Amino acid sequence: MTAKKSAKVIPLKGNKCPMCGKSATMEMRPFCSKRCSDLDLAKWLDGDYRLPTDEVPSDGDFDGIEDDERSG
Repeated sequence: MTAKKSAKVIPLKGNKCPMCGKSATMEMRPFCSKRCSDLDLAKWLDGDYRLPTDEVPSDGDFDGIEDDERSG
C-alpha cells in the first residue's frame, strides 16, 4: 500500500498575501493561492500598477499605429 504524497500548504509566519491579506504559502509566495497570484498578474497586464505622470505623450509615441487605430 503506497501513501499518496499530498502537497502541504505551510503558511509563512508574518507574511501576508498582498491581494487578500491571508497568510502566504511557500508554494505561491508571496501569495496565498493561485487565484490571488492570477489576480495580481491581471493587474499587471491591465496596467493598474503604472506610475502616474504629468508627461504628455508625444506624436512619436504612436509610431507604427495607423490613424484609424488611434481614434478608437
